Amino acid sequence: MPVTELTARALLFDMDGTLVNSDAAVERCWRRWADEVGLDPDEVLRVAHGRQGRATMAELLPDRPEELNLADNRRILDRETADTEGVVPVAGAPALMAAVSALPHALVTSADSGLTRARMGAAGLTVPQVAVTAECVGASKPDPEGFLKGAAELGFAPRDCVAFEDSAAGIAAGLAAGMRVIGVGPRAGAGPQAPTVAVATLEQVRVEPVGDDTGLLRVVVESPH
Repeated sequence: MPVTELTARALLFDMDGTLVNSDAAVERCWRRWADEVGLDPDEVLRVAHGRQGRATMAELLPDRPEELNLADNRRILDRETADTEGVVPVAGAPALMAAVSALPHALVTSADSGLTRARMGAAGLTVPQVAVTAECVGASKPDPEGFLKGAAELGFAPRDCVAFEDSAAGIAAGLAAGMRVIGVGPRAGAGPQAPTVAVATLEQVRVEPVGDDTGLLRVVVESPH
């Protein structure tokens, strides 16, 4: 199995699909919304992963008034926050997050803070001290704002960061921010932009300090191909 080694000073993690498997809850909530507005649920789900809800709605219904999208976005967030059935950690996430707990890292998610706490809690994961949630940014992924803000809050340049993402929108955001991106899971290879390296699960990733006084981290990735 090929091994890729990256060096970094900080790590930035997406949540849904990267650390937390919330696909069942996402599908339930977005299929319900698709039925309510008369859209094909499969088409809605093709767009929804990795983005804020209002951005998904704006892409699918470009002529719809923004205030309707904002109201629906709030309703979907409320539904998703209340629906944690089947929400579990992605394979390898608990061990990896434990390994980086004392290292510079942040969460960069399209979820708001309430949904972030609900899903991370349901998966048994601790929300990092630095968490860039939907309320913290003005633009949704694939815009790089969230990743740039996460790097700035950690005090590192984007080029010194490695981002972990599962969706096309998230991978595009990390790359646009100037970061190396580790793609996680089956959606990571489905978008137009390829991540720096891809893994099936976080079980294939190991992070450790280099061991000198430089503060560098070694990110060891066992790629499936």
